[in-house]
Amino acid sequence: MALVSTPAVILHAFPYGETSKIVRLMTRDHGVQSAIAKGAQRAKSRFGARLQVLSEGTAQLYLKPTRDLHTLAEFDVAVQRPVFAAHVARFAAGAALAELVLRFAPPEPHPEIFTLVVRELDHLAAVPAERLPAAALAALWAVIAALGFTPSVDVCARDGRTLPAGKIAFSVPDGGFLCTACARAGKTTTLAAPHRGVFEQLVAGSAGEVGVLAARDAAAHRRLLVRFVERHVAEGREVRALCFWEGLA
Repeated sequence: MALVSTPAVILHAFPYGETSKIVRLMTRDHGVQSAIAKGAQRAKSRFGARLQVLSEGTAQLYLKPTRDLHTLAEFDVAVQRPVFAAHVARFAAGAALAELVLRFAPPEPHPEIFTLVVRELDHLAAVPAERLPAAALAALWAVIAALGFTPSVDVCARDGRTLPAGKIAFSVPDGGFLCTACARAGKTTTLAAPHRGVFEQLVAGSAGEVGVLAARDAAAHRRLLVRFVERHVAEGREVRALCFWEGLA
């Protein structure tokens, strides 16, 4: 059993027994790990109030190579991000991002995904409220891309043809835009030229170019993202934090 120290973000935490907590961590050097924080719920715990979801810091872990549950020796907070606890829309976006990483990130270390998670959480915590819907969509599409699932927006997802300008059909089962011929063969969502442009910018992570989304447009983009994730990333299973985020007014 080795003691290691690694930058980490708390993705999830829940009570275990009467005195302890289980934390799920995205670590830079050891991927996603589960650990027990013994005594974390005691009044005089050495962890205090540091084990808050979406907090970032340095975790000291006793790693047990043959087990899935390790021991958290210490967690030194660098960034706590209390704004998530005070703003339901920010928390919903951060929780959706955390669940995507928690459930679908590969088990081996991926420092680039860790860096992406930290960057997007910082942005979601700081972005003005009116720009949050676009920022959340761009952050989630960035994570989806990092996990290896990116919609096809440059060529037809079904036959690889070059796509014309203007309005376009998006097929969730095919995972991207379809040319006119392929769109006739199945159920699709039609995006007018302006909405197509917004979608392409969000998938590219360019929320700043999108600016402020109308509530109705933001809701439509959330539905499209959730349907894509459930079909291609979650293989038909529900992603509960994403569903909560999708349902926000």
